[in-house]
Amino acid sequence: MAQRTVDAPWSVVITAGQWNVLRNHLFPGDGDGDGDGDGDGDGDEHGAVLQCGIARSARGTRLLVRDVVVAVDGVDYVEGTRGYRKLAAGFVADAIDACAQQGLAYLAVHNHGGRDRVAFSGTDMASHERGYPALLDINGGAPVGALVFAESAVAGDIWTSDGQRHALTHLRVMGRPQLTITPEPIPAQIADPTYDRQTRVFGDRGQALLGQSKVAVVGLGGAGSLIAEYLARLGVGHLVFIDPDRLDPTNLPRVVGARRLDAMSWLQGSTRLQWMRDLGARISTPKVKIAARVARQASRGIRITAVARSVVDADVAALLTDCDHIFLAADSALARRVVNSISHQYLIPNTQVGAKVSVVSGQVADIFSVSRMSNPGSGCLQCNGLISASRLTEEATGEVQRRRQRYIDDENVYAPSVITLNTVAAARAVDDWLMMVGGLVDSTVGADHWVEYHPLTDDAVEHRPVKSPDCLHCGSTRFAIGDGVPLLARGASATRISPLSR
Repeated sequence: MAQRTVDAPWSVVITAGQWNVLRNHLFPGDGDGDGDGDGDGDGDEHGAVLQCGIARSARGTRLLVRDVVVAVDGVDYVEGTRGYRKLAAGFVADAIDACAQQGLAYLAVHNHGGRDRVAFSGTDMASHERGYPALLDINGGAPVGALVFAESAVAGDIWTSDGQRHALTHLRVMGRPQLTITPEPIPAQIADPTYDRQTRVFGDRGQALLGQSKVAVVGLGGAGSLIAEYLARLGVGHLVFIDPDRLDPTNLPRVVGARRLDAMSWLQGSTRLQWMRDLGARISTPKVKIAARVARQASRGIRITAVARSVVDADVAALLTDCDHIFLAADSALARRVVNSISHQYLIPNTQVGAKVSVVSGQVADIFSVSRMSNPGSGCLQCNGLISASRLTEEATGEVQRRRQRYIDDENVYAPSVITLNTVAAARAVDDWLMMVGGLVDSTVGADHWVEYHPLTDDAVEHRPVKSPDCLHCGSTRFAIGDGVPLLARGASATRISPLSR
């Protein structure tokens, strides 16, 4: 018999679309069997199987739902021999074979009555002990287990090849709003009085969620440095900063917390000899170090991982795979490609943020700030033509540092930029994330929407992202596969990651 163990958290992550399918199957709205008078259930048991990718990290193990396979009542979910109902043998065999072929975890699902707390029955647990050792064997050692749902609760019993059994800590629905479902209500701790004004909006439970969050900012320039400070002042517990660049004197008007000494302005002045300018560029402060300094000034207990390298390197990109959200404020097409693929491979929402000034014949033609949040399961940057193939080729073949921020044809002219444009994009991006994780988004809003603000015309333009079923980023190739395939990033460098601070 497998042994119960207390270890790092085990959780399940599911998209909003998948959750709607599962919930509507388990709790069809054609009756009121739970007795609360709202007509939200037929009072009967229903079954399904979740086929899940696996993501392991120091924060725990996440089972990422790739497919929801519903069991048809009376055909796949039938009268039980020892309990009330069970999954039919043929249905189980097909589901476990599909998991074994793809290296996926197998989770059998059924529901009980009740609302905000749930647990397995003795009959349930006995059936696990009879069947799961054999299923583990068939599944090649990949985890197998079960989930049981009430209306607003879920419990899990997950078996692993080391002979251990793991309880589920929570299930997270990646939608707008984002939902976290637990076996029973968790009492909220009183928040730090420092955040009194925020807790009046989000409550103690919401503030605790911010404190438990791990959020990444990729690109710590004009927009990214603002996002980093916002997140620190909001009380986010762990921030990951990734940017290979050092501060340049032209960054001083836009990078939050930057000092003239950080830019080595006295060495990089236009009147200096070239060797002095080169020296100044080599010893100026990394942008991630400035962001870390600002964040620590804003929050005493914050944990920071700051890496002055490119997210395109696989070992750096791996730092993102257990984050709760990724803010992408780097304009590099290669960075977009890596972050976009990780979001859908590991079911981690991301927000791409930026501002752009278009110049035609020396005249400003358009100005806009943009915030694009992508939840797993929705259309991605690749589907919507925002990862340029020509830019990928250009960046991959050299001169990236000089060309990365170029929007106009003359490669010696840098993109115009103003801090206020970045502020509009950064504030919108963080607000959208806050409303989502704080559960304050109107549930009728539903799908992701991308917003552009054009100050020349005072227009706010919304776009609904499209989704391509054949996309190599958010399609079946990578979707929710977790650790099952390598990251879409270049091979890790020979040197170990050395974060500037933790």
